[in-house]
Amino acid sequence: MGAQPTNQRIDIVRLWDTLQDLARIGATSKGGVRRLALTDIDRSGRDRFRALCQKAGLAVRVDAIGNMFARREGRDPTRPPVLFGSHLDTQPSGGKFDGALGVLAGLEVMRTLNELGIVTETPLELVNWTDEEGSRFGYSLLGSGVWAGVYPLEQIQALTDLEGITVGAALEAIGYAGKAAAKAFPADAYFELHIEQGPILEAEGHQIGIVTGAQAQIWYDAVALGQDSHAGTTPPSARRDALVAAARVIALVNRIMRDHGEDGRGTVGQLVVLPNSRNVIPGEVRFSVEFRHPDTAEVLRIAESFPPAAVAAAAAECGVKLELTELFRYAAQPFDPACMALVEEAAARCGYSARKIVSGAGHDAVYVARHIPTAMIFTPCKDGLSHNEAESIDPDQAEAGCQVLFEAVLARANRVA
Repeated sequence: MGAQPTNQRIDIVRLWDTLQDLARIGATSKGGVRRLALTDIDRSGRDRFRALCQKAGLAVRVDAIGNMFARREGRDPTRPPVLFGSHLDTQPSGGKFDGALGVLAGLEVMRTLNELGIVTETPLELVNWTDEEGSRFGYSLLGSGVWAGVYPLEQIQALTDLEGITVGAALEAIGYAGKAAAKAFPADAYFELHIEQGPILEAEGHQIGIVTGAQAQIWYDAVALGQDSHAGTTPPSARRDALVAAARVIALVNRIMRDHGEDGRGTVGQLVVLPNSRNVIPGEVRFSVEFRHPDTAEVLRIAESFPPAAVAAAAAECGVKLELTELFRYAAQPFDPACMALVEEAAARCGYSARKIVSGAGHDAVYVARHIPTAMIFTPCKDGLSHNEAESIDPDQAEAGCQVLFEAVLARANRVA
């Protein structure tokens, strides 16, 4: 039997207004958002989200790593809940929709169910995961990673930002060090709506992406230690330039990426040069390195071509010591076929064009999928641009994604146990 049309519609005007309202918290002069995890601005965003959830009759709880869960009871409160959500933190120069679309579309699902008087069989829980971006403390998917048991809570609480502030202290400072245990609990499924952050859906004219999984990743921290010295008086033979050593490693990352074709990814996105004075040879450089590929075996081959000993040897040629620390690696994560089928059926029922797609970015869904059946929904973004203040989507794209989320969540929550 084909998918049947729906007449249960979300309110796009309300959703769009809510998205724009949240975007004012941390708004930048270029039209983007700076809402770094566990800052005062993040607290303001969280407070706004909590208030909106409570107004919608949802019970909000916060776990020890700051993950927020907003619960709507079902007909049978003993059944495991269906979860859905994303994150509210942003990049330092982020956009309005990365993460926020998934959270606030989830809120719109709850509001629509309230208006329609629908009681689902299972409870529903809307989630705001802590620090998905990883731009402040160096670990992405921080909250979902603790929840999924990937990272010990104590290890994450001890992480520091560039100013030496720990995750634990930051959570306490903003009032979101919750009492609930930060660990996975029984749940029926998880759905996450997100902008694609790439150009494929827009280029092909598709309204919905049915995400089949996320690509493998490996992340490193690197520290190059040379010697500060005078730029005008230090001859080449006496220089121990940490930035030159870092540049050699960065060039190596780029070459390795290109050796693995169009599916390969290699990036140095963070670089801290010390003492950062124009007439001082840099004595210390701290930088990030990451590689990605849809094929786990390829990421492992990439790691083999980036051995710490060889990288350190390249730096040693500059008289510089280089320390390379692997932060984490994870395999390509497939999503649940049954949950993906619900997304596909929902798109068809709503009359939206859709295609299957692999996520090039990491998402909280990657770690959640280790514990419960998971699916993701992508909606296009203009020019595929994200992690940028110019990130943009149209209201009809937000509506399509939210409507598919509504249909998929409702179908899963009302399935026969």
